[in-house]
Amino acid sequence: MNKYVKRGLCIALAAGLIATSFAGCKKVNYVTNGAIQAINEIKDGSWLETGDETPAGDADVNALVIEELIPDTYGGVEFKTVEDVANYYKEAYDYSKTLTAQYKDDQGKTQTWYKLVGEEDLKVENIMIDGSANQTINKIVPTIVGSLYSPGLNGLVPSTNRDPALDTDAWNGEGDSLQTSRLVADDLVTANVKDNGDGTITIQLQPKGVDMSVPGKDAQGHVFQSLGAIDATVDSIQQLSWSQGTTADNCKVNYHGGVATVTIDTKTKEIISAEYVMKAYVSVTHANILVIKDKSASLDITMTWKFPASAEYMMKTKGCELIG
Repeated sequence: MNKYVKRGLCIALAAGLIATSFAGCKKVNYVTNGAIQAINEIKDGSWLETGDETPAGDADVNALVIEELIPDTYGGVEFKTVEDVANYYKEAYDYSKTLTAQYKDDQGKTQTWYKLVGEEDLKVENIMIDGSANQTINKIVPTIVGSLYSPGLNGLVPSTNRDPALDTDAWNGEGDSLQTSRLVADDLVTANVKDNGDGTITIQLQPKGVDMSVPGKDAQGHVFQSLGAIDATVDSIQQLSWSQGTTADNCKVNYHGGVATVTIDTKTKEIISAEYVMKAYVSVTHANILVIKDKSASLDITMTWKFPASAEYMMKTKGCELIG
């Protein structure tokens, strides 16, 4: 097996396990299938080293990416501190998730789900093998991830379901409810508010950086539907072992730089639209995969949720439609 195929197999594993984890899928044979596809598609002599040796995950995790709050009155609401913004967002989130609507599911049955459900999209980029980026692998892996990842239709993040009764911080529905926000001011690097001049305001939130975030359990998980612990998923891959250390030592997912942008009707405190952009930086080190020894890989993930979901998205992804 030449060095190009070895690199392809390594990064296909890293990308595959992330994609399947985001989809809530434990069918890890998909990862192996993705690796085989990478091997089949990689062409000898097509590798172009870029020399980029600095993963984005090494950046200052709490560097400002949005403007800081200017204390003032916005849309008739006074905001003096970031805590005021966090509290107002929580009130709007909690109220919005009391609202439901009727949908027809893919079986033609009427279901009661959240009024505000959203579209989601996963983007993989900046893939590096042993510290170096490669043009060919950056083209191949996103295609593999796209084939593995199945977009969902859920309530306001960090929701794990569109059905309020099943919306918990555990994918099996047995955890604690996510129908109310757990956000507190200390979760945030900063926040700001904009008056739209039409009875609405737009709030931006930048949560603090977190390693291995879990939905509903930390600063990132209070804002985004983060990946959660990936240890069990990784450990279930029989082809994988470590040249040194443990899974916890060698698999890292660092979250930082993501932003939630939420528009709220100040009269009702209902969230009418929102975009959540989460950024995660993944690294796998000291990996042994079959005959491959002590390899490392890293990649960047951008996960985006947009609310409300379009009729086209609902029908295409879940075969359902809003009926009232």
